[in-house]
Amino acid sequence: QVQLVESGGDLVQPGGSLRLSCAASGFTFRTYGLSWYRQAPGKERELVAAISNTGGSTNYAESAKGRFSISRDNAKNTVYLQMNSLKPEDTAVYYCKVILFGINYWGKGTLVTVSS
Repeated sequence: QVQLVESGGDLVQPGGSLRLSCAASGFTFRTYGLSWYRQAPGKERELVAAISNTGGSTNYAESAKGRFSISRDNAKNTVYLQMNSLKPEDTAVYYCKVILFGINYWGKGTLVTVSS
């Protein structure tokens, strides 16, 4: 079955960096685009970044532009989110998502806390 497993979340100080990973299985990874979302306490889930199946096309939420970078390794079935210059407002649970045949598949998320 389709599985997405996020990792890399941690407590980090403002201005710090983290790299999140999402390991995928159960589908032909190289065929599909994937995306990262986040959900802060009391807020709706929002798109952070997305990447095409080849990695040749990416897009970012305004809040992520210039600070975050999405990438993928099709040999490892893994998508990454490099986050730099982190701010307290980046605190959230971060999820990866893939859409297969019109169905959204989500991981369970990884918690990022930005605090001094």
